[in-house]
Amino acid sequence: MDPRRILLAISGGIAAYKTPELVRALRRAGHEVRCALTPEAERFVAPLSLQAVSGQSVRRDLFDPGEEGEIDHIGLADHADLVLVAPCTANLMAKMAQGLADDLVSTVLLATRAPVLIAPAMNLNMWSHPATRENLACLKARGVFVVGPEKGELACGWEGQGRMSDPATIVAAAEACLGSKALEGERVLVTAGGTAEPIDAVRSITNRSSGKMGFAIAAEAYRRGAEVVLVAGVTNLETPFGVRRIDVESARQMRQAVLDEFETATIVIKAAAVADFRPAR
Repeated sequence: MDPRRILLAISGGIAAYKTPELVRALRRAGHEVRCALTPEAERFVAPLSLQAVSGQSVRRDLFDPGEEGEIDHIGLADHADLVLVAPCTANLMAKMAQGLADDLVSTVLLATRAPVLIAPAMNLNMWSHPATRENLACLKARGVFVVGPEKGELACGWEGQGRMSDPATIVAAAEACLGSKALEGERVLVTAGGTAEPIDAVRSITNRSSGKMGFAIAAEAYRRGAEVVLVAGVTNLETPFGVRRIDVESARQMRQAVLDEFETATIVIKAAAVADFRPAR
């Protein structure tokens, strides 16, 4: 992908400590990264650290004469090819849904015409609260992209959904948002991975296919604007961002899954390593 300009907006959640690594990952992918912080975000990540890893000055204050003199907040909004909000707290989601603009980050989000990608991070009860669900639905309806949150151990000590996605996943999502629209309107069906044919309840005949090629094809098709369905055999790969995945095990299951999706597909790519034999019963 060609280098793009990404504005990383950081809100005040504990997951903000991951943002220096996120900045480094975005820069390794070749992108220019600027950072803007809410006042609360400074409690979790030092602006100096972000400046060091981004190579750019960090914006924090909506009305700082020095910062506005370098690049004003409207210029900051216009400069970005993508605004990435990570972590995106429940509070900031609510502000975005209501169109509030009471600090630098919320003002930029209201002023930008670039695509917006949010990476929510919060306690699982906050994530499942009806107000948060309504705000999320509102933002999605306006075209805001969402990556995560993931399930796992949370900073509060709870287990559940609410953990911010890993930097690599967020970078993949950002690049998907920035991808070309060459396949927009297409519905791509991809098969990937190997199948396993059971001999009995314990043993099976399978192969060493990793599924990497099919998963890469699915990810690239989505990045180019297609709706993608991935029928995955036996593999431990993570689902590419934006792709709908159907897990199967045997060749018969894969055949049926493909037939179920075939009629609505405009492009079919068969990259799976399907078994040649099935044990006789």
